[in-house]
Amino acid sequence: MNRRTFLIGAGSAVACSRGPRLNVFNWSDYVAPDTIPNFEREFGLTVRYGTYESVPEMLAKVMSGNSGWDVIFPSAEYIQPMRDMGLLGQLRHEWLPNLGNLGPQFQQPPWDPGLDWSVPYMHGATGVVFQQNLGWTPRAWSDLWDARLAGKLTMLDDPPEVFAACLKTLGYSLNSADPGELRAAQQRAIAQKPLVRAYLNAEVRDQLVAGDVAAAEAWAVTAAQAIAAAPDRLAFVFPAEGFPRYADNVAILRESSHMEAAHRFLNYLLRPQVAAAIVETTRTATCNGEAQRFLPAALRSDPVLYPSPEILARGEWFAPQSAASQRLRDRLWTEIKST
Repeated sequence: MNRRTFLIGAGSAVACSRGPRLNVFNWSDYVAPDTIPNFEREFGLTVRYGTYESVPEMLAKVMSGNSGWDVIFPSAEYIQPMRDMGLLGQLRHEWLPNLGNLGPQFQQPPWDPGLDWSVPYMHGATGVVFQQNLGWTPRAWSDLWDARLAGKLTMLDDPPEVFAACLKTLGYSLNSADPGELRAAQQRAIAQKPLVRAYLNAEVRDQLVAGDVAAAEAWAVTAAQAIAAAPDRLAFVFPAEGFPRYADNVAILRESSHMEAAHRFLNYLLRPQVAAAIVETTRTATCNGEAQRFLPAALRSDPVLYPSPEILARGEWFAPQSAASQRLRDRLWTEIKST
């Protein structure tokens, strides 16, 4: 899963032929097995459900404005650009009475303070997962430049995430658009390359569990899944310099001809019991504050998925990049990978 490469280029789809239809396009493995069937039974709708592995993949399908999809799940930093391009439909709060179930920090999120275009769905952060038998504990991004990790280190195959780690070691914002800062971050990444075994995303989980990788830049959800499989060997840290935070949201495409049904689906996902069942299956962190009451204690108190407010205060949300900054980042990333 590559979460954040800006506006560059499909989902597999399952559909039934009976009854009114709602078209939902989501990340893979982001609902519980019974989420869609239960919705269909309750509301008498048939859901055509498709999945994608990156926002650019989703965008490639919906940019035309005639994609046939109704509901999508864009990451936070894409809400404003998609709104500016006229791709998103404005939400009708009178059709979303369950909005109040969102946690306090997601009632007015910085990417959509009025919840006019999106509903926060799941959130997470990026940090370092490592083998506890290393003999030392990585506590900062800068520790991922330690020669002792040579050949046993992976970084995310996601340009904004790698730039974020490098920028943070230099004391810069992970959203920096300054050409000098970005080039300095590129040099940090190139200097690290001799230590890097591979650039991997969620697939690093199995290598961590097998013990083939000593340390990895990883999304918290991937780390939590790996730690659950090998709790005596793996641990996770939110780096001292600060770290990226991300949030995936539910939105309705402006092109949708099923606006009322789409709102019913969003409101359904906002039910605490529905959100909790999804979290139990996917082991992610929900933006639904009321759902916390329905989670098992071990999951609700998982410090990887639900770190303390003090830790989260060190996080920084990803933000949209200007076209010029994105072009520079793309070029620098290509040079990193080809060096």
